[in-house]
Amino acid sequence: MTETVTRTLASTGATITYDVRGAAAGSEARPALLLIGSPMDATGFTTLASHFPDRTVVTYDPRGAGRSVRTDGVAEHLPVEHAEDLRRVIEAVGLGPVEIFASSGGAVNALALVAAHPELVSTLVAHEPPVVPVLPDAEVVGALCTDIHATYLRAGSGRAMAKFFEALGVRGEFPADWLSRPAPDPAAFGLPAEDDGTRGDPLLGQNMRGCTGYRPDAEALRAAGTRIVPAVGKESEGQFPARAAVALAGELGREPAVFPGDHGGFLGGEYGQHGEPEAFAQTLRAVLDQA
Repeated sequence: MTETVTRTLASTGATITYDVRGAAAGSEARPALLLIGSPMDATGFTTLASHFPDRTVVTYDPRGAGRSVRTDGVAEHLPVEHAEDLRRVIEAVGLGPVEIFASSGGAVNALALVAAHPELVSTLVAHEPPVVPVLPDAEVVGALCTDIHATYLRAGSGRAMAKFFEALGVRGEFPADWLSRPAPDPAAFGLPAEDDGTRGDPLLGQNMRGCTGYRPDAEALRAAGTRIVPAVGKESEGQFPARAAVALAGELGREPAVFPGDHGGFLGGEYGQHGEPEAFAQTLRAVLDQA
């Protein structure tokens, strides 16, 4: 059974918790493998990590999520802040340069990390980073994400999540009049319409604007020594995070890798979601082995 060691470190404005599974430093030929998301914390990678018993696997909770507590009282996070946290985790583990599989907002944060510290990352697989500014309909999608955040602050999570889920159902570019359409009914998505009064949600409150508003530094990424592999889920075609991954691949002059499943294709029951984790892990191993 693979041993897991949990540690904490102090970062600027936050205490970060991370987990190290597997081999000790110097005991394996391959680099350590980081599995990261945002706002999803380490629990979302339990199944995927289990498919790499031969590797040292590092997971962590992003600031403001799970066990990583923000100490500065700021309500929203930026990818550059998360990137600084990741730098500290990699340096604390002492097994760099590392390979990273990063999903969703985690992929956005990892792109910021590679732009600033390419020497720390040998390979980055960036799975569906929702980097809205690279999209042809960036103005509409950016306004939508801002509206979701504003709805959360005004009316709570149910009404905001209904807008978010409705947006994920769109395949292809958003119509220019999207925001003028009637708001969706939360009940249609099994969500409550009542506001519970909380405002600390990691997705809707803390990361929605900073994550989706991040513009990757394509010039810095092209110049980096890091091998960057934008990736999409086979079943995500047309959804805006997948479209963003494809657009990013174009900016970097790469072909996107196609993974099984959708945006959460690696999940094996975490959060009640079931993807295709075994096939996903096989594809990830093959992509990493190409290095």
